[in-house]
Amino acid sequence: MVQTYRYRLYPTKSQCRILQRQLDLCRWIYNDALAYRKNAWESEQRQVKHFETQDRLPQLKVDHPELKEVYSHVLQNVTMRVELAFKAFFRRIKSGENPGYPRFKGKGWYDSFTYTESGFKLSGEVLHLSKIGDIKVKLHRMMEGKITRLTIRRSATGKWFVSFLTDHDNKESMPNSDKSVGIDVGISSFAVLSNGVKIDNPRFVKSSEKVLAKIQRKLSKQPKGTVARSKAKKAVAHVHEKIANRRDDFVQKVSRYLVNSYGVICFEKLNIKNMVGNHCLAKSIMDCSWGKLVQYTSYKAASAGRIVVLVDPNGTSQMCSTCGKTVKKDLSIRIHECPYCGLILDRDYNAAINILRLGLQSVAGA
Repeated sequence: MVQTYRYRLYPTKSQCRILQRQLDLCRWIYNDALAYRKNAWESEQRQVKHFETQDRLPQLKVDHPELKEVYSHVLQNVTMRVELAFKAFFRRIKSGENPGYPRFKGKGWYDSFTYTESGFKLSGEVLHLSKIGDIKVKLHRMMEGKITRLTIRRSATGKWFVSFLTDHDNKESMPNSDKSVGIDVGISSFAVLSNGVKIDNPRFVKSSEKVLAKIQRKLSKQPKGTVARSKAKKAVAHVHEKIANRRDDFVQKVSRYLVNSYGVICFEKLNIKNMVGNHCLAKSIMDCSWGKLVQYTSYKAASAGRIVVLVDPNGTSQMCSTCGKTVKKDLSIRIHECPYCGLILDRDYNAAINILRLGLQSVAGA
């Protein structure tokens, strides 16, 4: 099982300068590799393979000696990121989308670099990185398995984090559960369970809108390129970071509750990308983080031996959970009233029961 652990780094001021220098050099390599591939196609109609851009690195180090400040595997990973960007670009074209061409990275738009296989060593709460040195890391929880790679990332507020990718065979020791649950996610309530439990929507963005608007007004008044604008921009980033942290903590706790309580967990397979096309609901939908709930629950369930099922959302809100008849209703109608069997209950509760039924049918048919 592959698992990621994220920890806060506490570099010194000199180490922060080194880390930022590494990011700038990695950004330069990324833009150079992208330009090389772009020029090869425009001038020769030739597609450049990943290994060709990677084989250019030794000569680039000769022409630009400062690149020797970065560990070789880190630079190789940068060229791989360019390769993945092009693969995603062509994959989206084949699927009928209209994607934008891979972009060059401007200043401040490259915020991470990766050590693969070697170049790092963790000893207690000290992380040794080749070409950088020893950095203090806060290990707030135990890490299981062998570290296969790590990524250093700078947040918008200037904080530094490390993410370890580990590989291990251990599973959580958790008692078996024969309970199952269907979950209907929403905006008025974050989630409604098929047993009638409602989880309120914290609305993190809405609760911080006044504070955010105030500091954004201060930012807009500052002239571009000034120290005052830089400070105001960082203040805005701090508020967004706090919102993101609160939302992530909430979703982690909800997903843990679901995995601890139920053996089979059923969600709708929602196309969130299409749903946010509704500009009236887009901000509320993004604030809910339904996708994160499914993602976090899925990886926790995999390590705990639980089952997560994604069902087709078509008709789950319109179908009566008792008689199975379709009862058409607009999104504004929050109560399900069946004219066929007389069932009256909350619309989301009715949908959650249908999601559970479909999920159990899927598990039984597997």
